[in-house]
Amino acid sequence: MLNKKLALFSLLVTLMSQAVCGGTSPASQNVDPCSAADRLKQELATVGVERFTAPDYKPGLIRHIVLFRYNGAVSSEQKEEVIRRFLALRTLAKRNGRTYILSIETGSEISGEGLDQCLEQGFIVTFKSQGDRNYYVGQPVVTDSSFYDPAHQAFKDFVGPLLDQNGALVFDFSVGKYKDIHARCSFQGSQ
Repeated sequence: MLNKKLALFSLLVTLMSQAVCGGTSPASQNVDPCSAADRLKQELATVGVERFTAPDYKPGLIRHIVLFRYNGAVSSEQKEEVIRRFLALRTLAKRNGRTYILSIETGSEISGEGLDQCLEQGFIVTFKSQGDRNYYVGQPVVTDSSFYDPAHQAFKDFVGPLLDQNGALVFDFSVGKYKDIHARCSFQGSQ
C-alpha cells in the first residue's frame, strides 16, 4: 500500500513538473493551468460561500497535495517546525468544534528522477468532500473569514516567509473518478 502511494505521489510530481514547464506533448500544451482555479471561483459565485464551504458540498474523497520548496536561509529546525505545525492541523483544524480533516501524510522528496524542481517536503491531506476542502483552503478562493479555517490560515501565514519564491505547489483531485476505467481495463486484460 505504501509503495502504491509513493508511486502515485511520484507520478503526480512528474505530471505537475510537465504542466509547470508547458508539458512534453502536444496534448498537454492545450491545458490551461489556471482553469481549475477559475472554475472554482465561478462555482463559488454561483452557489454562494455558505453552500460552497458546507461539509456536504460535493461529497467524496478529495486528496489535497502540497509540496514545499524552502528558501536557502531556512534551518532544519524550522523545517521540522513546519512539519510539526502542518501535522497538528489534523486536530487543530475544526469546524463547529469538530475536526474535519480525515488524514494528513508527509514525507521528504526521495524520487531521484530529477523532476522534483527542488521541492523538499510533501503533504497529502484527505477530506470527505469538496466543501471541507474549500473551507480548509480559504484564501485566495474564499475571502470571507467566517467561511474558512483560521488554524489553516495561521499555518499559511507562518510558512509563507519560509518558502522560496513560487515555493508551494498544490494539486487536488477527487479519489475514485477513474476507478471504473481502471477496473474495466484490468478486467479486459485478464480475459
